[in-house]
Amino acid sequence: MRALVYYVATSLDGFIADPQDRYDAFVVDDDLLAFHTGYLDRFDAVVMGRRTYDIGLALGVTSPYPQMAEQVVFSRTLTRSPDPAVTVTSDDPVAAVRAMKAQDGGDIWLCGGGDLAAQLLAADLVDELVVKLNPFVMGDGIPLFAPHTAATRWHHASTETAGDLGIQVLTYHRSPTAVRPPRRDRRGAGRGRHGRPPTPRERAGGPPRRTPPRAIQAARASRRGNR
Repeated sequence: MRALVYYVATSLDGFIADPQDRYDAFVVDDDLLAFHTGYLDRFDAVVMGRRTYDIGLALGVTSPYPQMAEQVVFSRTLTRSPDPAVTVTSDDPVAAVRAMKAQDGGDIWLCGGGDLAAQLLAADLVDELVVKLNPFVMGDGIPLFAPHTAATRWHHASTETAGDLGIQVLTYHRSPTAVRPPRRDRRGAGRGRHGRPPTPRERAGGPPRRTPPRAIQAARASRRGNR
């Protein structure tokens, strides 16, 4: 089965573009361009959202990756591309990408953006996360994943430096162990039995200590004797 790879550049604080969808802060030198061009050889298909595609359109680039056999843009507003090599669809991205992964061919590049990535991640379709970590803080912008993205765990596979700009390429594979939200006591978080503060034994994850029946009987007899 083809792998779906979210291969993307990000700032140290996790933004893939500024609030106006600009990428000016991401500097590219010849070495990084060579790395990027070589890395794209593993893909023969690319999927992206409307806003990602619009960046090239604004510059007159109608077919941003002509070397790819498939270029798919998911949009609910754009009906067609000015270039016949690009397919624009309003179909469900999850169903469409799942069908693409089941076909023969090279891997699929998830180009962006964060909303599309969040949808495909929630459907358990993203196999690899390859982050080009750039050494600057953007402060605000388009996040790597949309807010409220499903929690997932990743396994670090490799780290390498691309070019002389200090950019680290971090590769992660999807971990088979799902992230589960912590269990909360219905009486409130951080509470022990009957709503009281938890004992050290309970905080350590053990069951509450039960008082032996004989000790209970002795305590009752003592109370009766003191009346």
